[in-house]
Amino acid sequence: MLRFEVSVEDLLRSRFALSPAMDLCLLLRSLVGQGRTLPRAWAARLRTAFERLRRETELDAALALQTPQGGPNFVAPPPRGLNQTWADDLAAIRATPLEAARREFASTTNGPSTRDPRVRAVLDSPDAVFRIAKVMDQAWHELLAADWPQLRAICERDVVHRVGVIGEHGWATTIESLHPGIVWHAGGIEIGFFRGGTVRLAGDGLLLVPSVFVGHIAAHLDDPWPRTLVYPARGTAALWGEPDTAPQPDALTALVGRARARLLLALDAPASTSHLARTLAMAPGAVGDHLAILRGAGLLARARSGRSVLYRRTPLGEALVAGSG
Repeated sequence: MLRFEVSVEDLLRSRFALSPAMDLCLLLRSLVGQGRTLPRAWAARLRTAFERLRRETELDAALALQTPQGGPNFVAPPPRGLNQTWADDLAAIRATPLEAARREFASTTNGPSTRDPRVRAVLDSPDAVFRIAKVMDQAWHELLAADWPQLRAICERDVVHRVGVIGEHGWATTIESLHPGIVWHAGGIEIGFFRGGTVRLAGDGLLLVPSVFVGHIAAHLDDPWPRTLVYPARGTAALWGEPDTAPQPDALTALVGRARARLLLALDAPASTSHLARTLAMAPGAVGDHLAILRGAGLLARARSGRSVLYRRTPLGEALVAGSG
């Protein structure tokens, strides 16, 4: 069992972040059969580009660094917060000292692929960090960049939901909601299906990172990452279907129309117009028009949160959705 000892100070310092680089690494593992199984439509769409990258670039050297259990920290640097971008991650990867990268090569590259002469030529070269960063950037733009706005919106909506749970029910309920295998017990977080003993956060707090590609819970326990839990973002399951063909309750669709039904169903957690547009692959203008109509009908309410305006279902909207299931 893995147990995090959590103090009041740890809760005050716990925070959420997004990690584009980590999700890229998780996607690469999935594409080589080492991670979460991708939906057929996704895998088919990405397979051609992925295989071309393997043939025409040095992607195999980056793949050799990945295992089902993880990979080197320098290709997935610790994120600073919710505004983390791929450009931030790429800059951190490029700034890695060669000797630090080589120490990680030695601890992560132990499979048969590391004996491939093309892989060794990259890992043993004096510009290994530059070459790994270059091919990771190519993989990002070929495999993930087009989908990232939608995926990021899902993760951001997850964080909005979790913060709401913290405000209404507290940290214990929030932590337990991340995964059925996590429990809050005697002032600590316990994960029964992990090994690791007891980890004291020592006042540094816990970093919580939602991901669309992680299948269960993952944990970072070693520097340079803070003590971290990576968990599946809410709404990921719906992502694996095509947005335009996702089934809708017939009664709700007949009553308010297909597009407005999709918006009502998507608002199981508060979200902004831009988040909804990216998540549902709809035009922002159309989303705004539909939200205004639903709000005028008393099905939605809105409130400002920082620089964003978040929409949520009213009790009437909740009753309508519940009655249509």
